[in-house]
Amino acid sequence: MSASTIGGINLLPEHEKREIYRRIIPIELLERFKLTPYLTDIQGRSLVNLKAKPGSTSVEMSLYHEYGFRDPVFYGHLTDTMNGQIHILLYILNNPTAQRFDVDVMPNGEATKFGTAQRNIAAEEAALNFGLTPGQIRSGLSIFSAAVNAFENFVADLGHDMYFAEPLYYHNAIIFERYGFTYQSGKKLMKRIQDEFTRESGEVVNKLDNSSVFRQADAQQSIRLRSWAIHDGILGESFGNVTMYKHVGKSAGINTAEGTRW
Repeated sequence: MSASTIGGINLLPEHEKREIYRRIIPIELLERFKLTPYLTDIQGRSLVNLKAKPGSTSVEMSLYHEYGFRDPVFYGHLTDTMNGQIHILLYILNNPTAQRFDVDVMPNGEATKFGTAQRNIAAEEAALNFGLTPGQIRSGLSIFSAAVNAFENFVADLGHDMYFAEPLYYHNAIIFERYGFTYQSGKKLMKRIQDEFTRESGEVVNKLDNSSVFRQADAQQSIRLRSWAIHDGILGESFGNVTMYKHVGKSAGINTAEGTRW
């Protein structure tokens, strides 16, 4: 490998950057949508949108299952940490055949930043009732384990033995825990959430009064419904300032939500 950081890769010629970054994509994803390693369609049109400018220490990569489709099947936004480690800011796998919910846009077309800047409440209610989690526009692909393996191979090829991730929502943090991540920051918040939701009564539990679809009583024991309630502001603050990390090939064995179901 000729570079060990995102910033270093971004300085390489375009074809080298593309070759390195495509290693992030799990082979299972290519097989599922019958995509070639060249990541082009049969007409030779690129199915990849790569934003990796020279001088930048971040990269955004989108892969589409067909040219011109609205949503990518894979989206990754990575950056370098201050000491040159790899940090995942956002990682998304979409099922393009699944129903779409416009939680990412307002009715007038303005972006919501997946509900973190503003919220399309009607779309979120529909997504929740469909079984999705906050921020999901479509259901996933159930290949997260393969995605983790591909990403760890990518990280190891860069010469690193650990990497970082920033969960956007509560449920993301729990998923990361289950795949072996631990906390650089935010563990106290996660323990507080577990404590608040498992009490018989209290400020948070008392707000799970079924006054809205986002604040269901069942959220006490459900990761997914907890995440929606937290997204709805039940904690009195936004979910944030949580950073996690994982050692390649190892599991930290962390579980801050014991006794809960999905």
